[in-house]
Amino acid sequence: MAVRDRVTAHRKRLRAKGLRPVQIWVPDVRGDDFAAEAQRQARAVARASAKSDDQDFVEAISEPWDE
Repeated sequence: MAVRDRVTAHRKRLRAKGLRPVQIWVPDVRGDDFAAEAQRQARAVARASAKSDDQDFVEAISEPWDE
């Protein structure tokens, strides 16, 4: 049986079980562009004020974690 036929049969079995294929695209973390953007965002966070209304909101709706 050819690979294409095996893959087709496998997908049919999965669909018969109620599953469907989903394709997702994610950032390529190996690229120079990704590293540069990550550094840019990290610098922006480091420059941001430690106290903000956003953080107050997050803390107000957060539940403590049991450690």
